[in-house]
Amino acid sequence: MNADFAHVEAPAPAFLFDLDGTLIDSVYQHVIAWHSALAGLGIDLSVWRIHRRIGMSGGLFVTALLRETGLSLTAEQIEDLQRAHADGYLKQLDSVRPLPGAAELLAELTARGVPWAIATSGHARTARHALGLLGLPDSTPLITRDLVRRAKPDPDLFLAGAAVLGIDARHAMVVGDSVWDLLAARRAGALGIGLQSGGYGTDELERAGAFRVYADPADMLAHLDELGVRASG
Repeated sequence: MNADFAHVEAPAPAFLFDLDGTLIDSVYQHVIAWHSALAGLGIDLSVWRIHRRIGMSGGLFVTALLRETGLSLTAEQIEDLQRAHADGYLKQLDSVRPLPGAAELLAELTARGVPWAIATSGHARTARHALGLLGLPDSTPLITRDLVRRAKPDPDLFLAGAAVLGIDARHAMVVGDSVWDLLAARRAGALGIGLQSGGYGTDELERAGAFRVYADPADMLAHLDELGVRASG
């Protein structure tokens, strides 16, 4: 049967990237910063418990902490805790590096005309330094916690990132290293891609909704064809 069928063309690929553990190797610096900030309030929390919450906003992190420990903190203490975390992280900036292939992946997407943005639960104060690490201009689309009502696992960051790119979030692919990224992606209606570079395993990422899992940005770059990103020309 030979016939011409009218159909809607598939949307072009677009990507929304998490930052910490996805593009830059900074998860453990955040863990150490939180551990130090908590110790300053006399709270001794195992680092593995802190790691499981990285990717949440600071506010949600503190809420989960209080629930797990049964502690009670005043609003002033919570504010001091988040400020101490930010200060502790900034002191470690010299040890933060781009993850393998991160800069190359973003450059390749740009070269192929594929739109992308960064959406992070971090505040601008701690996130903007990453642009220089990745060799990106200040004009890079960067959505931070300061710009949205709620952070991950709520979808606001990715919905805002899609809006900046002028696309429907349902037509985007979210790249993240934590279950919180992937839960937020699902709530935004986007496909999720998991990276193991933040410390989560393949099974955890897939259970949270990742339809593909790669080791790091370099591995993802080598498999762009699997994601519908074709060579230009």
